[in-house]
Amino acid sequence: MDINLLTAQREFINIPHNNPLDVAIYQGGYGSGKTWCGSLLGILLATKYAGSKGLVGAKEYELVRKTTLVSYLEHLDNMGFLLGRDYTYNKIDKIIRFANGSEILFSALDDPEKYKSLNLHWAEIEEASQISDSSFKQLLGRLRNTYIGKDWEDFRYRLFGHTNPQPDKGWIWQRFVENKQDNYRLIIAPTTNNIYLPQHYVESLKESFDEEYYKINVLGEFGDYASGLVVKGFNQDNIKELHYIDDLPLHLTWDFNVDPMSCVCAHVTNGKVFYFDEFILENSSTQRTIDAVIEKYPNHKGDIIINGDASGDNRSTQSEVSNYIIIKNALKSHYPENKIKFHLRPYNPPIKIRIAAFNAMICNSKGERRAFFDKKLKWCLYNIYNLKYKVGTDIVDVPTYTQLKSDYTLKFLEHPFDAMSYLTEYYFRIRME
Repeated sequence: MDINLLTAQREFINIPHNNPLDVAIYQGGYGSGKTWCGSLLGILLATKYAGSKGLVGAKEYELVRKTTLVSYLEHLDNMGFLLGRDYTYNKIDKIIRFANGSEILFSALDDPEKYKSLNLHWAEIEEASQISDSSFKQLLGRLRNTYIGKDWEDFRYRLFGHTNPQPDKGWIWQRFVENKQDNYRLIIAPTTNNIYLPQHYVESLKESFDEEYYKINVLGEFGDYASGLVVKGFNQDNIKELHYIDDLPLHLTWDFNVDPMSCVCAHVTNGKVFYFDEFILENSSTQRTIDAVIEKYPNHKGDIIINGDASGDNRSTQSEVSNYIIIKNALKSHYPENKIKFHLRPYNPPIKIRIAAFNAMICNSKGERRAFFDKKLKWCLYNIYNLKYKVGTDIVDVPTYTQLKSDYTLKFLEHPFDAMSYLTEYYFRIRME
């Protein structure tokens, strides 16, 4: 979307819908006016709606203090607001208070406990891509303050942020592109469209950066998501509207991990795999997961085939056997007439072999696609879009304990992919000629 800076700013500040909640992300490159525009919108809201409550935050407060807060104070000065008469700023409490009763609080967003009790009318996020989806949802839940008065007739709760695009499909991509709602808006503003920047500055950016970096950090476009990803060649052609068929063999492919437990459902036919459902359950067990599968598909008529982790997530032989015994007993009890089959390796092959087999099904050297996914598979697709190698290695980058504490969604990385890839490796292993 190629629009000039002023058009982008109007699109960001105005609301083109009647939904009581407006959620917008202003995405641009270096010097595109993201912070400038966001702080202007915050002041406009505070001055228009007397008594309103706003929050401005970033992952860490230092980022707010050095960038966003400075922009707010500069705007107030340039707009002729007098400190002590039109507004006050309390450095200790980190609050700007206006003469009309409105308040703007500046805070870190790394700890939801800091703002869980707030009742807000609007909120702004600096460098939105740095915070987690859980922090975004927590902040969304704080937009609950009531409003009264004739000046509030056109009021909308607003959550807005600004960011540089990131080279992965994180929560911004998922919420504002892939699963976009009508009241969620993504406004792209390239640095090159900011007519107020010196021409030599814009030209120096093009000379300094390689093509991909320039595309992301200057033009504000989304990056090359295949770079560093484990799954290669995946595109929209791999996503289909798939349907469960009760008389086809039902494949249940497993990765045994308590949090989350992963079971993915598929049909395998004519040399292709169709993943149509997933059971990715938090703090679950093998028994609860297989019970959930049976509850959803109680009248299956065909064979039921079990694929998955041969080692039971590195547990003992006794433990890994019991996992499959639990599954077998549950299936035999509910489907006494069905054939229950176990197609498992005696040991798990190296992950490189599983990845190669999976990628060959996604898209092989001839351009053939033989693995397809229903669009409702939230966590399977999350892995396809986000599971990466460690930089400069062929080692899958598993989230650390510290990363998991700051973003709980990262715990869903790896395990659903393992479940899917056990199946493709079993039937479609790449062999040396």
